[in-house]
Amino acid sequence: MTQPTLGMLPISPPKPDMERPPKDRNRWGVVLAGGDGVRLRPLTRRICGDDRPKQFCPIIGQKTLLGQTLQRTESIIASERVLVSLARDHAGWYSQQAGLLPSQCVVQPGNKGTAPAILHSLLSIAKLDGQGLVAILPCDHHYSDEPSFAFDLESAFETAARRPDVVVLLGAKPDYPEVEYGWIELGSPLRGEGSEVFQVRGFQEKPNMDLARKLFKRGCLWNTFVMVGTVEAFLRIVRASLGEMLDLLGSARMWAGEETHIEHSLYRRVPSVSFSADVLSVAETSRLAVLRLKHAGWSDLGDPERALLAIRDGGHKPMWVSECATV
Repeated sequence: MTQPTLGMLPISPPKPDMERPPKDRNRWGVVLAGGDGVRLRPLTRRICGDDRPKQFCPIIGQKTLLGQTLQRTESIIASERVLVSLARDHAGWYSQQAGLLPSQCVVQPGNKGTAPAILHSLLSIAKLDGQGLVAILPCDHHYSDEPSFAFDLESAFETAARRPDVVVLLGAKPDYPEVEYGWIELGSPLRGEGSEVFQVRGFQEKPNMDLARKLFKRGCLWNTFVMVGTVEAFLRIVRASLGEMLDLLGSARMWAGEETHIEHSLYRRVPSVSFSADVLSVAETSRLAVLRLKHAGWSDLGDPERALLAIRDGGHKPMWVSECATV
């Protein structure tokens, strides 16, 4: 791949697989990078001068959000087992992304929401490693304490390995009653998994302000949409609500270690579906657990205000900040 032209530092390659502990060799990562980032476009346009989606923009630091996510993911998962879900219309940007290997790319004909991207990746992994442990990672997140997040993600992998029938969600302690996030209601601590892992009592997807205040007071968590589980645990909760979509995507061209383009003729029959709203929110809660992030300082950078807040709280001040007073 040609060298990037986005002014980013190269990402350090992960350790060769032979140097990884045996317990790490069945780990897989799915990076979600096919979104359009419309709400953040006023800011990304000011930073980069064009309408690129936020994942291809260096909002905090010199790397793009996708570059940061790849670095974060490949610190604990070998690069050859990291699938990156992309949209065909974004080829002009992802083809220039530092650290993104062509062999990692799974290209959708269009953005159909999170569920089709996740399902296709899970089906691809299932064909290659039926015992695989999979982490789902959105690429539009910022963590003020990366080492703390890495520790928590490692803990989630360990919990998922011990509990192969459970998908482990990562939940963030809320700072205020946000209405644009999904919320996780906590059940009892999961026996034998320490003080930060709980059963899931329920979900509230983008509640109104009155309910958000109640969830905040009750100690519920923001759903970061980072998830870890065995591939079979994921597919089990998917089959319960999206069985037809799973069958349809099962006939698509699967990723097998090389750049893969999903057929347009098939994808146009796939509806736009949210994994959070249409899978997690209706799943049996006995199939889900949540690990509470300790000090990671999570933000999804969903709009310009959140991005500027993350920069302020993190002590960062990119050059473009002083130019964005009107954003």
